[in-house]
Order: sequence, then structure tokens, then C-alpha cells
Amino acid sequence: MAGRAWKFMDDIDTDAIIPGRYLVMNDPRELAVHLFEGVRPKMASEVKESDYVVAGENFGCGSSREHAPLALKGAGISAVVAKSFARIFFRNAINIGLPLFICPDVDRIEDGDQIEIDMKGGVIKNITRKESYNTTPLPDFLREIVDVGGLVEYTRRQVSGAKT
Repeated sequence: MAGRAWKFMDDIDTDAIIPGRYLVMNDPRELAVHLFEGVRPKMASEVKESDYVVAGENFGCGSSREHAPLALKGAGISAVVAKSFARIFFRNAINIGLPLFICPDVDRIEDGDQIEIDMKGGVIKNITRKESYNTTPLPDFLREIVDVGGLVEYTRRQVSGAKT
């Protein structure tokens, strides 16, 4: 499914994704209302299901709050593509079922481009520019966690013997 690329630069911290004053909320939809509030105030009201966040180096740096990936998922963001991710943000996103992709060619994607991602194959198609970029696909076990909606559901299925 194609969606809009919302482009950000390097070192986007978790406080930019969801300001700290909203950490009293736990519902992803409530958090989504405040997504990037201080950085791109109109984004929360304009983002659509299947859109993507595209960024440079060190996306999700700062605190270890899982509210940041929850807000992205609650807003309907399909995936985040960046040159690199802060380690704790990466794991928090996987744990809640938000796919992440590392792409060295992310600079070729502009704000507003229509893109789609072959999540299994790790290929980004930039429909606007008629280009494709390779990503580092998630390892199979992490993709399984994302595919079932996160670590809690993955563990539930492992314990019950259900297929992931």
C-alpha cells in the first residue's frame, strides 16, 4: 500500500515525536493527536493510515519511552525508514509491532513523495520519482514479532503453540 513520506532530518528524539507532557496517556490514538506537535504541528491532523516516516541518522534518540513508537503506530504510520535508529527506540518499536527499515538511500526520498515498502523483501518503491531503494530487511524472527502485532502477541502464540 502506497503512502506519503513525512520527511525528517537527523537526531529526531523521542520528545519531538511525542512531547513529555503527554506521557500520562497510554492509548496510541490519544498519543497520535500530539504526534510531532512541536516540530510539525499539522502532521497529526493530516497523517493518513499507510503513511511513512522517513528520517536521517539516529531516529528515536533520547529517552527510552515507548510512547514514541506507540504514537506513530496510533497515527497509522506503516513504517519508519531511516539511516539509523537509536537502539532502545528500535527495540520498543519492534516490541509494539511497528516496522523499521534502515536505508542508506533515504536522502533520495523527499517530503510528500508517495512510497511503498515490500516489507518482506526490504525494497522501497518511490512512486513519485520512479526509483527503488534497498533496505536492510528485518531478520525473520523480528519480522514475525512485527507481523503478529508485537512482542506480547508473539509470546502469547509461542506459549500456546499457535503459529506466528
